[in-house]
Amino acid sequence: MSAHADGGVGRRLAYYRSVMRPKMTQQQLADAACVALGTIRKIERGERGVTDVTLEALAAALGVDPSRLRVDRGPVHTRVREALPALSAAIAAYDVPDVGPVRPLGELRAAVAEASRWRLAAQYTRIVRELPDLLAELARAYHGSAAHERREPAALLVTAYRAADAVAFKFGAHDLSARLVELMRWAAPDADDPLLAATVAYVRTEIFFAAHAHAPGLRTLEDAIDSAPVPSTVPAIAARGALHMRAAVIAGRARAATASATHLAEARALADHVPESVYRGTAFGPDTVRIHEVSVAVSLGDDHVDRALTAAHDWKPPAELPAERRSGFYIELARAQLWAGLADHAFESLKLARRIAPQHTREHPWVREDASTLRRLKRTDSEALTGFAEWCAAN
Repeated sequence: MSAHADGGVGRRLAYYRSVMRPKMTQQQLADAACVALGTIRKIERGERGVTDVTLEALAAALGVDPSRLRVDRGPVHTRVREALPALSAAIAAYDVPDVGPVRPLGELRAAVAEASRWRLAAQYTRIVRELPDLLAELARAYHGSAAHERREPAALLVTAYRAADAVAFKFGAHDLSARLVELMRWAAPDADDPLLAATVAYVRTEIFFAAHAHAPGLRTLEDAIDSAPVPSTVPAIAARGALHMRAAVIAGRARAATASATHLAEARALADHVPESVYRGTAFGPDTVRIHEVSVAVSLGDDHVDRALTAAHDWKPPAELPAERRSGFYIELARAQLWAGLADHAFESLKLARRIAPQHTREHPWVREDASTLRRLKRTDSEALTGFAEWCAAN
């Protein structure tokens, strides 16, 4: 774990904190990043170095890419891609793990919960740094347990595989993503948890999105809905609602407007019976469904774009929602605004997405496409737009 001792990190940190709107105090930054106030003060004064983990936590709290604070300015996306082979190596030996230590289940549970929080916060560098060793340890815990004791190790493996898959999928490593999804499907039966199985079906949809196989993806999700537990408890309601929500989006991509509307209505009805929260690693509730109304309208395109703008009118995702979900909302909204001829609004939405989850926004293909389109539309490129396009590697 490297440490950055150059005082330039402190100067950049103080600068970005000062230009926040409204300005962020050192205490507010410390609270948001879960870093001691004294540590913030020493970093800004150049009296101490900062580890990669701390730097990335500070960047996430400020809503900027960690490379903006880093002395070497090394791009995060390059470091994440360079770390992906380590994830591949970790899962290659899923059934024959190396001999090594295994922490008690309580400690493994906490480590997996932290990885899940990183996924929801789109902190992908943390995931690729920590997950290879954690996956190997979880495999040892699973194979070292008697058959009747494998339920929790299996469930932890599924959740950890999902965190790793988030990085693989977002960074375009679709073969690795598909392999991780298959390992989730392999481990899930031993967890003996129907709600976890529904979560795996939800994540599996990524394979169909990546392959543009939207019609079979919709059929698979509808089968999963039929197999999901009866929605008689809050977790079961959320599990079924999330599947309907996902089905609505992929139906939109398949241009199946009727099916899309049906699934969205089901998701909306179920969301009315649960509080907004994260269930088995998936955000669900009234606000999340509203975000998906925008996503569905954008997926259908054409005459449905106005619906996206209407759904987002005078509304924004609450700060309590996961960062990845909130940034995704603004990315989808930007596309609708661009299609509606609202170029300036679209750029503002893209900037909001970047502020909320920089790594997620930079790697989203729509962001690069839309930034390129904005540059073409605005012949007299502003410095801000040019800088944004360069940041996300838009053509």
